[in-house]
Amino acid sequence: MATYYLLIRALVYEPNPFGLIMLSSLYLLLATPVVWAGPTDRTGVKALSARASLPSTFTWSSTDALIGPKEDSRNLDAIKDPSIVQYDGAYHVFASTVSEAAGYNLVYFTFTDFSSANNATFHYLDETAIGSGYRAAPQVFYMHSQSLWYLIFQNGNAAYSTNLDISNPDGWSEVETFYESIPSSVTENIGNGSWLDFWTICDSSDCYLFSSDDNGHLYRSSTSVTSFPSGFGEPTIALEDESNIYALYEASNVYNVGGEYLLLVEAIGSDGYRYFRSWTTSNLDGTWTPLADSESNPFARSTNVNFTGTEWTKSISHGEVVRSNVDQTMTIDTCGLV
Repeated sequence: MATYYLLIRALVYEPNPFGLIMLSSLYLLLATPVVWAGPTDRTGVKALSARASLPSTFTWSSTDALIGPKEDSRNLDAIKDPSIVQYDGAYHVFASTVSEAAGYNLVYFTFTDFSSANNATFHYLDETAIGSGYRAAPQVFYMHSQSLWYLIFQNGNAAYSTNLDISNPDGWSEVETFYESIPSSVTENIGNGSWLDFWTICDSSDCYLFSSDDNGHLYRSSTSVTSFPSGFGEPTIALEDESNIYALYEASNVYNVGGEYLLLVEAIGSDGYRYFRSWTTSNLDGTWTPLADSESNPFARSTNVNFTGTEWTKSISHGEVVRSNVDQTMTIDTCGLV
């Protein structure tokens, strides 16, 4: 039985003197939708076949809150948008922080067991070379060909920082961007939205940058592995929904599952609650085929989540699969994810 682990945020809105603010913490969703029938390697562990078979329906179970804003001088209103890898015996999490005073920024913390996650020390990355100002929605991965960790995030543009050691929060470089300014193909289609939620994934020859605009478009651009992080071309529209911009909203994730690519995109449902839709393709520059992509058959929504104790949310929002393969291919081994 395969298991997916998805670290997500929940949305809870509370009134305050400034209007409505979002309070969010991080939770772990666990899904066991696949019975594996692939080959077995010499250790007796079932191995990935050349092409994994993804299920068409998903059921999840959820923990209670794992991580929330700390009571410290930052006075955070929320912690959200986690990117998480398991590396060198520990979990490493990068997330957005939100406060009334400072707006959006980034935080890093590490722990060895989820039971102790909320006791982990927060390292606020505005105290590093990444600096202060708007930074949000991180993605972390290791670029093998360069022996560098990359942290991708938004700062009004598509931004990144690099580090030789993921466990050293002071090692991140100054911020650079993939583009000098927002590309014309985005400005022509963005409407009243924002260019945001950047995601990088590479195959053997090319690296792809996916992004959203809160206006019904999923963008894709590419450069060669040898040129990365330079050389990204003009983004093209990989998916769009002009009739309902909320159906293809933001927070895209793309993973390699045994040679088949899985795309997740956050949507806002007809009831106003957020959830994940999903698609698949055999090529990152190809056409996406719907998988579990509707409100009645979602990838992850409160309606297909079994909650531990109290049902703490109606919205399942921006998160990430827990990755033990940490490189740029974003490969998920569903036969032994963690």
